[in-house]
Amino acid sequence: MSMKPLRVKLSVQPSRGLVDEKFTVLVHNLLPGFQLTIHALHQCEDGHSWEAFAHYTADATGTVNVSEDPSLDGTYSGVEQMGLLWSLRPVPGSKPGLRMRKMNVQTPMMVTISVYQGHQTEGFLDQVLLASVEVERWYMAPGVRRVLITESKLTATLFLPSGPGPFPGLLDLWGGGGKLVEYRAALLASHGIASMALDYLTPQMTKDTGRMVDNDYFETAYRVLEQHPQILGSRIAMLGLSFGTSFTLGMAAYSQVVKLSCAVCISGSHVQPIGSSVEQIMTYFQGKAYKTRFDENNQVIWRDLMLPIPTDPSLKVDMGRLQCPLLLVVGEDDQNWPSSESAMDMKEMMERAGNSHLLTVLSYKNAGHLIEPPFMPFARASTFKTVSNPPTKVMALWGGELVAHSRAQEDAWRKTLVFLRENLYGGMKHGALFSNL
Repeated sequence: MSMKPLRVKLSVQPSRGLVDEKFTVLVHNLLPGFQLTIHALHQCEDGHSWEAFAHYTADATGTVNVSEDPSLDGTYSGVEQMGLLWSLRPVPGSKPGLRMRKMNVQTPMMVTISVYQGHQTEGFLDQVLLASVEVERWYMAPGVRRVLITESKLTATLFLPSGPGPFPGLLDLWGGGGKLVEYRAALLASHGIASMALDYLTPQMTKDTGRMVDNDYFETAYRVLEQHPQILGSRIAMLGLSFGTSFTLGMAAYSQVVKLSCAVCISGSHVQPIGSSVEQIMTYFQGKAYKTRFDENNQVIWRDLMLPIPTDPSLKVDMGRLQCPLLLVVGEDDQNWPSSESAMDMKEMMERAGNSHLLTVLSYKNAGHLIEPPFMPFARASTFKTVSNPPTKVMALWGGELVAHSRAQEDAWRKTLVFLRENLYGGMKHGALFSNL
């Protein structure tokens, strides 16, 4: 069945938008009942290619609407408006353990969406291409400013929303892999919150001296935010993922400098020796290394290092000291940290202390450790390089299942934005919130 006379039309709207914005994929000018494959292809900055594809059958009008019509098979099935993004996976033949992360937020994530005749599963470059469009997904909305911060020996990047401000601020901490990771902070700034991505494990000062940062490094970063002319010093939050939650909770409970309006902790724990530095907390965890497990694929499971949750109060943050709203985001299949058990213990501690009204817990069945902004491709396991000396490369098991984890990312991001706006804007007029580019 030839499609050449019909001139198949493919549209993706909006073709340019933020990564957390949904798009609509429409295919027109098909024959009724025509079988086709819609394919998405993305080449990462590291040179690796990722793809997703889905099988569809045209309706009686010769149309496929990905937002309404079910995929019959492919990297996802059923009605999934954004399946072409969240089900992206490394193309066949790729090396194992890849994880997709946008490192240069000043350029878009480019995705080529194409239509092929028939229900194809491989060899797309050899198939007859019926239509194709390029799609741009951005972490930085128009007008968002990226400012490198080097003062006070910080290694950080501040993202300021479009407009004069002043804006609420947020300190963004990633996990145990180190490096300066900017994409979440850039996306938060695109939603009106001035956000500073902070490297606290591999900053320049650590590279220069060989010494890990002290807790005053986080307080210094907070002060830089607090004193910035375009940031409301009285409305600052912290957001931590994985190891970053250790310092988010520690600062919120004990710092005399850091006075947070709210805090968000994703896939983390309150377990840590009280009053410890970054190096001391890492040493504490390393002392539990004998509890490390490996699955049948030799993937590392670290969640047992903090189990059972200690009863000794000197080994966990005193959650009764918390005075700001706290949002915990938990994947119930987290194989890296015991985030579910930690959340339950934190909840009990706050109930006993009488401040449980400050706590919100979002817990997701069959979601894993790496709960990212929405539509980010799922990685159940990936290679991970420790910041130990010398560094060690392992295959870390994060946990989760594709569909459930992708649902969790979308829901958690939406609710996190609501939580941050409620607690940071608090009756103020909202900053610039972008629905599209």
